[in-house]
Amino acid sequence: MDAGRRARRRGIGMSALLAYDALAKLGLMLALLLGLGLLQWWRPARGDASGSRWRRNLGLIALSTLAARVLVPVTGAVAALWAAEAGIGLFNVWPVPSALAFGATLVAMDFAIYWQHRAFHHVPLLWRAHRVHHSDPGFDVSLGLRFHPFEIVPSAAFKLGVVLALGAPVAGVVVYELMLLGMSLFTHADLRLPARVESAVRKLLVTPDWHRVHHGIDRDEHDRNFGNILIVWDRLFGTAREQPRDGHEAMAIGLVGYSQPEGQGLWRLLRQPFLSRPPQEEKAEAPHA
Repeated sequence: MDAGRRARRRGIGMSALLAYDALAKLGLMLALLLGLGLLQWWRPARGDASGSRWRRNLGLIALSTLAARVLVPVTGAVAALWAAEAGIGLFNVWPVPSALAFGATLVAMDFAIYWQHRAFHHVPLLWRAHRVHHSDPGFDVSLGLRFHPFEIVPSAAFKLGVVLALGAPVAGVVVYELMLLGMSLFTHADLRLPARVESAVRKLLVTPDWHRVHHGIDRDEHDRNFGNILIVWDRLFGTAREQPRDGHEAMAIGLVGYSQPEGQGLWRLLRQPFLSRPPQEEKAEAPHA
């Protein structure tokens, strides 16, 4: 086969992978939004869901996804395919059994995303973008999609770097990204698991109650519980907090100075990272450092 034909076939393969990856994520997102949305309407933990919240949060993720596709057009799965063909990355230089590479990819990527999350809280420039996510005064499944373009774009670029460094297998990357999307929606849902189920799940995975603490208005709450899928990272690195100070029903959600209604419109959320002061006269908390 000549070089031109190989290049064309490679291009078709990349295009198909991009299409299937996007369809899988869209299908999972819609299914979980519907399923978890109905569950939190039927048995809400706090009753935070509202139509206006969904409209602005879904509008924000639509714009953020568009920005990411324009500025970082390569997905993690495509990067993994390219790394395999180029023979770069840990698992391509030192081959291991495929099952081991798959499992190690899931754990290593979750470990990396835990530290990325911490960086978004403690690097002032990154915090400006991430505080848009934390400024929502409520906690429901749509919050799992509330991310500013200036957060989505560097997050996507960081994830590509991790994939290339690992030489991660395509299957591992696809499965991890689907798990990350699913857990982002699940852990932000306005749900309470039965106590015995909560206790059992918390031995391994993040739950809505666990992550709700991370959205508390007190800094000692929103600087805790950074894990996305596996709960072990918070326990291992000293960032775990079991319960909010005021209990789940009474705790205040959001950020001082940024969670009032006048700061919640889509346009105001888009310009929030550029503000040195909060949208109203209230004094905001000091930037993280």
